[in-house]
Amino acid sequence: MASIDGPPLLIPGLEREADVLATTALLNCVIREVAKPAGPGVFLLPATGQVLRAGGSRFPIDPALHTPDGWYPLPLARLVALTAAELRAGTGVGNDALPAEILRSRDVTAILLAARGAATPPADPYLRSEQALVAGHRYHPAPKARGGSGREAWLRYSPEAHASFALPLFGVPAGDLVEQGDVGALDRFGGPAVLPAHPWQVELLGGLRDGRLRRLGEAAATAVPTSSVRTVYLPEADLFCKFSLDVRITNDVRRLWLADLRRLPVVGAVLDRVFDDLPGHFARPAVLRDRGYRSAELGGDGGEALAVIVRDGLRAHLRPGLTPLLAAGVSEGFPGNPLDGLDENGAFAWWEGYLEHVVPPVLHAYLRHGAVLECHLQNVLIAVDGRGMPAQALFRDHEGVKLVAGWHPRLRAADLVSGRCGWERLVYCLLTNNLCEIAGALAARHPALREELWSRARGVFAAVGKDYDEPPELRDLLAAPSIPAKANLLLRWLDAGGGETLWVPIPNPLRLFTP
Repeated sequence: MASIDGPPLLIPGLEREADVLATTALLNCVIREVAKPAGPGVFLLPATGQVLRAGGSRFPIDPALHTPDGWYPLPLARLVALTAAELRAGTGVGNDALPAEILRSRDVTAILLAARGAATPPADPYLRSEQALVAGHRYHPAPKARGGSGREAWLRYSPEAHASFALPLFGVPAGDLVEQGDVGALDRFGGPAVLPAHPWQVELLGGLRDGRLRRLGEAAATAVPTSSVRTVYLPEADLFCKFSLDVRITNDVRRLWLADLRRLPVVGAVLDRVFDDLPGHFARPAVLRDRGYRSAELGGDGGEALAVIVRDGLRAHLRPGLTPLLAAGVSEGFPGNPLDGLDENGAFAWWEGYLEHVVPPVLHAYLRHGAVLECHLQNVLIAVDGRGMPAQALFRDHEGVKLVAGWHPRLRAADLVSGRCGWERLVYCLLTNNLCEIAGALAARHPALREELWSRARGVFAAVGKDYDEPPELRDLLAAPSIPAKANLLLRWLDAGGGETLWVPIPNPLRLFTP
């Protein structure tokens, strides 16, 4: 294993586990975006003519290459080289950086596994669910790459290692203060000119020792990093803070760009009313509101580098007696996962409850308000009752919300997307990224349920269609042979910008399992 800021970790079991996780992520991408099916578990790489085999069910493992002498096992480095050759031949573009990034992601995973094994997980099941994503994005080639930094830079801030830390505080001169919206929740840190910062970002900016900001010490409240790394939860204050972080994580450098910061109030105004006209027979969700941001001007950056978004906490939105859990954590697994221990009847009932609380409100927001919630697994919390059954959905992250042109005539064109783009994004987030993975977690425990799970999901989508006069988007979705999936491998190979999108089709489970 390659070294990251120090001697390599020589823990064979963890190296093997990290290899498996990295191999699965890359196989997922290759099978989804590049390869052509050539038999059960066998795939043709069309540009090079190589034939690949993979085992496993939900998560592919044990790749092998067909040779004249039979099947040759592919360790991760060989799989990376094979993938690079296929992409180079298929796109005509070279990329020497991505193979190194994939191997680096594997190394980071091994370090995280070692640190996680030595750490004490939080007692709160919500925080355990937020910190459960050791594998990261299952359909990204380098899900755990940390932007080229060494482990001394990132390990202490990693949710996967059960990190927690204090936020540094800075006094901002009046002329350098930048803020918008309701940021009063930040005043608890010491007043209206006090700015909390992410300590990793402060380090990336050179410590801010020589600028106009005054270091005021650290916040008393402990910050716990959530699944996104740059967003932290302060349990004592019941407050989320989302920070700029100049680190590439998956497809993007996680800076809070001014264009996104300035549209927060626009998105917030829509989301404030988006469920007011939700039909009474639908379960009403909650939205964790991004209320505004505070920052400090640094050398003409408009406040991007030190921006912090103020996000609502949980308690004001959570119904009494419920426990919130990150949907991605439920899919991935963690101690206390409500899916564990369910029999087939219980698993099916859990799925029905999840569908009931997530699907109708997401479709309503689009069909009645032209709002596309970014309802992928990391932006949906599912609150469960004392029996572990879904009882409330909570949506978060205004930055990813899209507003559809035609519904919002007073907004700037730059703040809007076309109906086609908005619907495509919604189907990807809701169906491909979210429901497919939750169904996959249930079917992994109860394989006989797979067809029944999707038959029930189709029924929920169809029922919503009847409530909204059979909109063509839903009618077409139920009949479509495929749905869009994001091509993260191709996007990274082509070095696309973080905001760019490239879709590939995957089979539509709503049609595949039609009764």
